[in-house]
Amino acid sequence: MLAKKLKIHFIGIGGIGVSALAKYYIGKGHRVSGSDLLGSEITDAFRKKGIKIFIGKEKPEEAAKKFDLVIYSPAISVRHPMSNMLSYPQALGQLTKQYFTIAVSGTHGKSTTTAMIALLLVKAGLDPTVIVGTKLKEFKDSNCRVGKSQYLVIEADEHFASFLNYWPKIIILTNIEEDHLDYYKNLKNILRTFKKYVSHLPKDGILAINNDDKNIRKMLISNFQFPISKQIPIKKYSIKQPEAKKLKNILKVPGEHNIYNALAALSLARILKIPDRISFKALSGYKGAWRRFETKQITWKKKRITLISDYGHHPTKVRVTLKAAREKYPKKKIWCVYQPHQYQRTYYLFKDFIKVFRAAPVDGIIITDIFDVAGREETKIKKKVSSEKLVEAVKKKSVIYLPKDEILNHLKENLGSGEVLIIMGAGDIYKLDKLMIKPENKNRF
Repeated sequence: MLAKKLKIHFIGIGGIGVSALAKYYIGKGHRVSGSDLLGSEITDAFRKKGIKIFIGKEKPEEAAKKFDLVIYSPAISVRHPMSNMLSYPQALGQLTKQYFTIAVSGTHGKSTTTAMIALLLVKAGLDPTVIVGTKLKEFKDSNCRVGKSQYLVIEADEHFASFLNYWPKIIILTNIEEDHLDYYKNLKNILRTFKKYVSHLPKDGILAINNDDKNIRKMLISNFQFPISKQIPIKKYSIKQPEAKKLKNILKVPGEHNIYNALAALSLARILKIPDRISFKALSGYKGAWRRFETKQITWKKKRITLISDYGHHPTKVRVTLKAAREKYPKKKIWCVYQPHQYQRTYYLFKDFIKVFRAAPVDGIIITDIFDVAGREETKIKKKVSSEKLVEAVKKKSVIYLPKDEILNHLKENLGSGEVLIIMGAGDIYKLDKLMIKPENKNRF
């Protein structure tokens, strides 16, 4: 909470996390500007609000000469940071020390759990500040809410060990799996880093964990040299507890994974002594977040279809999302268009993706080209993996490869009225559902 009003510049402002922090500082009255390599919905939205946005490559060191503070994406490598430069995790880390911070962490479920907790706290009258990695309808399609209370709710990302910059009072830990192996290399390093993060809790802190997750249990009993205070209470939640059945009946978002997310939110509410009647009412009203099983009924090419947009890009998330779709639509034909996210993730988790797509309970899967994440890919890895190779390895007639510009024609010929189409991935594949909703849209791939 900066006392005087500053000129703050964000590099990578089109990112879902960086943009949320920019909105926070706008809400606090600071003069904000930003840049990104490419234009997007997010940069366009800033421009419409009168925020100066530059599209193109920008060096943080050069920008630092013009502004009071420069905050840059963690994907940007900075060799010689100046005193008025902070990475996004460093800047968010400073905020965590100034608030009563509730941090949601884990390989999966962070955004949804953060959103559920945020809405629950709002309904309970606790007026939190929220920084989340998705847009919420309840926040007017924003990924940031600036409240007036002591509470800050954040989505604490493990990539690049970003969460080691954060100092929360409460940590919600949803699950731990292998991911971001380009950085961590193996599960042991992931567990070590999570334990170091948990050790950031103060003596009066609280840890809430998914007790059904074997890797969380393994992390807690590991002998890594990051001591966790014995005074810290550990609150455990499990799909076996009675509330799970009640949550399944009232949640509008499908799937067992969302029951776990709701159980995490309920655990947090009980830590803060929020009455269960408020918690269940808030959770029953949760409508879902942007690109988290976001469902629309549309008419496309004179066909009435159910269109689902989802951000899933890890094998486990793909699996649970397709399972949830089948449970929700047991008798309908279901299609999935999937865009792998990052060559390195596809390479390191290749065998897991094969298993998921072979066993997928849907009728047809189209896998398109891998989304190339600027600044994070290794040339040698890009030569080793491709969507075509993934489809060949799956060896299933219902799983095919298509380049993006051929997908709509294929769907036009094969997608029937009354069927379900899931468009999934963390890259630019979401533009496909925009083209289907508004065919005149010129914002193509």
